[in-house]
Amino acid sequence: MGATKTDLFTKKQNELANMAKAIGHPARIAILQQLVKTNACICGDLAEELGLAQPTISQHLKELKNAGIIQGTVEGTSVCYCINPKMWKQYRLFFTEFFGDVKLDTNTCC
Repeated sequence: MGATKTDLFTKKQNELANMAKAIGHPARIAILQQLVKTNACICGDLAEELGLAQPTISQHLKELKNAGIIQGTVEGTSVCYCINPKMWKQYRLFFTEFFGDVKLDTNTCC
């Protein structure tokens, strides 16, 4: 979507689209699942856990951090990542509202 077209949509629609984009890759979903499962900061062992190359993991971590859904700290030569609880709660709220707003009647659909 071009940058000039985003003004056609509400702030909330744009935020939800950006959130969906941030988690819209299976590697990012796997990273988030691993962070949630661990429930602690992870320092550098995601590549081994997920079977992906470290540069691939690093790129996906960067995207997740830019979106704010994870946070990281530098400890010596390694970077540690964990879920950003405030943003995680916001993602859950936005998606729950989005999916909750839909009331489907299966009898009227084509």
